[in-house]
Amino acid sequence: MSNDDQFRHPKRHRILVVCLGNHNRSPIAAAVLAHIGGEKAEVRSAGLRERHVGGPAHSNAIRAAGEAGYDIRDHRAVKVNRRMLDWADAVLAMDHAVLAELQAMTDGTPDEPKLGLYIPGEDVPDPWESDYTAYQACMDTIQAGAVRHLLNLED
Repeated sequence: MSNDDQFRHPKRHRILVVCLGNHNRSPIAAAVLAHIGGEKAEVRSAGLRERHVGGPAHSNAIRAAGEAGYDIRDHRAVKVNRRMLDWADAVLAMDHAVLAELQAMTDGTPDEPKLGLYIPGEDVPDPWESDYTAYQACMDTIQAGAVRHLLNLED
């Protein structure tokens, strides 16, 4: 091993989490995955719609994340694009409808196999326009589903 090799950072697993607006679920999921993945993962989030682009996460999402130990106050919503999809090793959709739109964006390209649901076979319920307890439940669901995406990372 050369001197340069001993200082080179190992490749991080790149995860992109996508929901509808990048306003509730995906910012929370990105924070959870980044925390659990540590130095082994690089995590980003995005949404399918432009409505919240540039804006923060919903105040209830910020509160639920904060109570669970995750700080998403600096989050700013972005719209998913092809460059983001190309960047990611795994693209995790928060529900079946989001997954279908992502699959349409890839149009059957070789990237399609890296697309999947955050929780296989299930939707992470969107707490949008619900009371705070829905955000807490969303937070719990996201935390429970996170570890499976990071189990196979190399040491």
